[in-house]
Amino acid sequence: MSDAGAGEAAVIETRGLTKRYGGGRLAVDGLDLRVPAGSVFGFLGPNGSGKTTTIRMLMGLIAPTSGTARVLGRPMPAGARTVLPQVGALIEGPALYGFLTGRDNLVRFDSADPAADPRTRRARVDGALDRVGLSAAAGRKAKAYSLGMKQRLGLAAALIRPRRLLVLDEPTNGLDPQGMREIRSLIRELAAEGTTVFLSSHLLDEIEQVCTHAGVMARGRLLTQGPVAALAAGSRARLAVTTPDPADAARILEKHGVTGLVADGQRLTAEAPPPGTDPAELNAALVGGGVRVRSFGVERASLEDAFVALTGEGFDVAG
Repeated sequence: MSDAGAGEAAVIETRGLTKRYGGGRLAVDGLDLRVPAGSVFGFLGPNGSGKTTTIRMLMGLIAPTSGTARVLGRPMPAGARTVLPQVGALIEGPALYGFLTGRDNLVRFDSADPAADPRTRRARVDGALDRVGLSAAAGRKAKAYSLGMKQRLGLAAALIRPRRLLVLDEPTNGLDPQGMREIRSLIRELAAEGTTVFLSSHLLDEIEQVCTHAGVMARGRLLTQGPVAALAAGSRARLAVTTPDPADAARILEKHGVTGLVADGQRLTAEAPPPGTDPAELNAALVGGGVRVRSFGVERASLEDAFVALTGEGFDVAG
């Protein structure tokens, strides 16, 4: 397992963090997680992998069975009263008052903060609404909001005051593609301003687009963590050929030492060419053998490739 941000200050750090529920069911097993300050850290895992249980322990909502968790340098849950005012969180969907307007929901959230200056409350609330694109809908009751709008309002609640750490559980849930792009842009802005963002998502391309670091969970254990680019690079690139003659193409490529061939209709993929093999020569061999090549190339490994290689399974969206 690689070290995420070795040498950098850690905003979240766990040692042997374990949660066992009734009947002996192990939800999180000996987690050693390290989230570098200033990072956008993607937390990945299939259904039942322990992501949500981990987040709940980090936020002091439940106590670990054993092991330790430190957030912003303080032990959790013991340090919750000091830590949580510096953390914005959106976990398992926002808790909203449906009978209140979007603006009034934020006013209530801000009023519950003893450190919030009431004289500047309106400016803070308006600023948060503007940041998530809800200014025009601020006067509507929350019960009339779509799922995506409720997500935006929950994010606004987490952003009313500057936060050192933002913890987001599926932040783009329910959003249309444009909304997803806007939230990704907002996350990048927050990171550029110095906020560390810890987000759980089932959208691997989202993690690749917005995250600097990631950790992969499966069956309660952390399989790997580190910079996103390094995790993707850990999976080998693939050779990809599109041809109406996949059987002939596979036979010729095998003769040239290419392994791991998989055919899916007219698309043929394989392990990257052996070291020292010129891909252009493979293409020429295919054409010379009468294969009609529609496209030919070596595709870089994606985070999804790394995830499947690590977990042995596809990604389940109900993580």
